[in-house]
Amino acid sequence: MDQHQFLLQAIIFLTVAVIFVPVAKKLGLGSVLGYLLAGVVIGPFILGFVGNEGESILHFAEFGVVLMLFLIGLELQPELLWKLRKSILGLGVMQLILTTACIAALAMAFGFGWQHSLVLGMILSMSSTAIVLQILTEKGLMKTAAGQSAFSVLLFQDVAVIPILAILPLFGKIASGSTAVIEHSETWVDGKPGWLQGLIVFGSIAAIIVVGRLLIRPLLRIVAKTEMREIFTALALLIVIAIAELMTQIGLSPALGAFLAGVVLANSEYRHELESDIEPFKGLLLGIFFMAVGASINFHLLADQKWAVISWVLLLIFIKSAVLLLLGKFLKMGAKQNFIFSFSLSQVGEFAFVLLSFSMQQGILPPDTVSLMIAVVAISMGLTPIVMLLNEKIILPRVGIGIKPEREADVIDERNKVIIAGFGHFGSTVGRFLKSNKIEATYLDMNSDRVDILRKMGFKVFYGDASRHELLDFAGAKDASIIIIAIGSAEKRLEVVETVKKHFPHLHMLVRSTNRYDAYEQMNAGLLHIYRETLDTSLRVGVDAMSLLGYRKYTARHLANTFFKYDEEALKRLSSIRDQEVYINEIRKSTGELELLMASDNQFAIQADIVMEEEDPS
Repeated sequence: MDQHQFLLQAIIFLTVAVIFVPVAKKLGLGSVLGYLLAGVVIGPFILGFVGNEGESILHFAEFGVVLMLFLIGLELQPELLWKLRKSILGLGVMQLILTTACIAALAMAFGFGWQHSLVLGMILSMSSTAIVLQILTEKGLMKTAAGQSAFSVLLFQDVAVIPILAILPLFGKIASGSTAVIEHSETWVDGKPGWLQGLIVFGSIAAIIVVGRLLIRPLLRIVAKTEMREIFTALALLIVIAIAELMTQIGLSPALGAFLAGVVLANSEYRHELESDIEPFKGLLLGIFFMAVGASINFHLLADQKWAVISWVLLLIFIKSAVLLLLGKFLKMGAKQNFIFSFSLSQVGEFAFVLLSFSMQQGILPPDTVSLMIAVVAISMGLTPIVMLLNEKIILPRVGIGIKPEREADVIDERNKVIIAGFGHFGSTVGRFLKSNKIEATYLDMNSDRVDILRKMGFKVFYGDASRHELLDFAGAKDASIIIIAIGSAEKRLEVVETVKKHFPHLHMLVRSTNRYDAYEQMNAGLLHIYRETLDTSLRVGVDAMSLLGYRKYTARHLANTFFKYDEEALKRLSSIRDQEVYINEIRKSTGELELLMASDNQFAIQADIVMEEEDPS
């Protein structure tokens, strides 16, 4: 490819990435599918901007996979692995083995040989880290049992890619009956006896570990002292490229070496700097890699085998979900959390593209099979948001712990004056405080697993959506005086507010607010008692900071009270402003006024503090 052709290809790839990826993310499909779609559009079967030369770009972009595995290694700190050891080794291992076995059986039913079936089983057992974590984070499910279990499985899968990359070439040798499947450049182990090859391999891996600990860290320290960011970035890339080349020379996957290097440097004080320097290169090269994969999809083949593609996609989602449901049941996970866990991991992940490409290069899987499976993987990923939505709208409402009328009668009979909607960290603190002062309350929460745990702890908590007026009626809202709305979701809090205003206007509403913007919405909804959860804590931190800097405690507390009062007044004034420019100007004005007020108040507080000290010298 000449220089002109290279620049033209770069313009094409970057242009479609800028167009398609933001659109895909906006639609909730994720960046990986955006890159794939971009590659399909510019590929030979649609616009034809990329043809056979896409194969050379694919080889270049595979370095993004190497960088990705280096960054995964950096994230695998021993403390995290030890903390999640049971779920990683237990749930992760069982998921990989059972899913691989089931998918291998499916592949054999489709007529594949046992070698190809086992390879496909390992590759298709992976789930999408990017898509799953994005969806669970957006829905606020990462801290739940389903979120933690899904994270453990994904973490194990990320690590499992390394041994899978290492053993895949063996299947190519078995299938061909030879020791060399494809032509490759001469390596250090070619022609050497088996024992010497093993010695070279293990010696090289040991060298990476030793050099990483004894040489690379001091070298990073020396370069960091120069305070030249570009040199530090160059060194980071040099480390990864050098280790990748070493792995290639000993006949192993360069990704394996990059992963090992990342693990070695996981506890380094320069870990975050390395991540921030390499992340842009990784993201761009991976994007080009996924586009090249999309451009290589053979749509003529897919048109001839459309029913095979549809069958593979549906059966894969069913098999993966069924295996995960079984594991969740075995681990005694709640029904609702189990369905979230199972369906969130039902797709095939982005690592499958890497492993499929590697398998084709090594001569393990034929190109037609790889093209078929790339389409299957892409479609399964694209269906994930739809699968999660169907689970949320159809399945979860039928498996959640409902509020039974017989049990609600007990709540109504109690005639509690206080209802707390949302019994997470914020709500439970309020509830425990009231309970310790002999004030009984009725507790409502939407997390079924948390409801079960809280009941065992002695709290009479009921599962349900407090924005439904029927549920509040069951909970005794007509006879209550106060409702404390402590739900985590800002949107759901406003829904509850509207329900209470419409059906139970006599209730005094005390509402949790995440930040000042959330408070603006609540004030505009007519609420009087708003509690910003970060305000008091932030001021406590400020008071302690002033105390450590030499200010007297009384002075610091007095100034914090002044700040609190002024900020509450400013909040009311700012809540009605909609124009951004006017809002910014008002903020500047308020900041100036506050500084003048605090300066004059500071003198008063210091004088009062001196008087108090004179009256009480002790």
